[in-house]
Amino acid sequence: MDIDKRNQLLTILLGVIIIGMSYFLYRSLVDPYQAVLDERQMVERERHRMEVTRDALVQYRNRRGNFPPTEGGLDSLVAFLQEDSLMIARGPELFAFRPPSTYSPDSVVYSPRPPHNRFEYTLNDTVRPRLYLLENPGTDDRIGDLERTTRLNAPNWN
Repeated sequence: MDIDKRNQLLTILLGVIIIGMSYFLYRSLVDPYQAVLDERQMVERERHRMEVTRDALVQYRNRRGNFPPTEGGLDSLVAFLQEDSLMIARGPELFAFRPPSTYSPDSVVYSPRPPHNRFEYTLNDTVRPRLYLLENPGTDDRIGDLERTTRLNAPNWN
């Protein structure tokens, strides 16, 4: 093999190696960043779902006079969304989910993140006005407070 043929073969081989290493370098930079973006999007979807649940709780209070009790409260909320004629008619526009999810009264009280944990709801009916706490298990996100009236309906991430 003469020197020109060998140099040409080495040039092609090194070009292929450079292209392959460039691809792996690109993937090593882009994949972690995409994972961060996906996580941010999921957190936004979870927080939006909690805000939808809060809005449904406010509608429940406006129509029924007070918040649902702690025991079975989220079940009462789902039943309200399924049975109240105004909520049946206007629910999809009042409580729009972020894509790819679609509105369903059953899924209002569940996190969109797998394994789809149910939100935790607690009512403090010993003070006036009645206060509630809506929490997302597995995260520090919550709406409301059981002691401070200034935190009524307020999320802790704002």
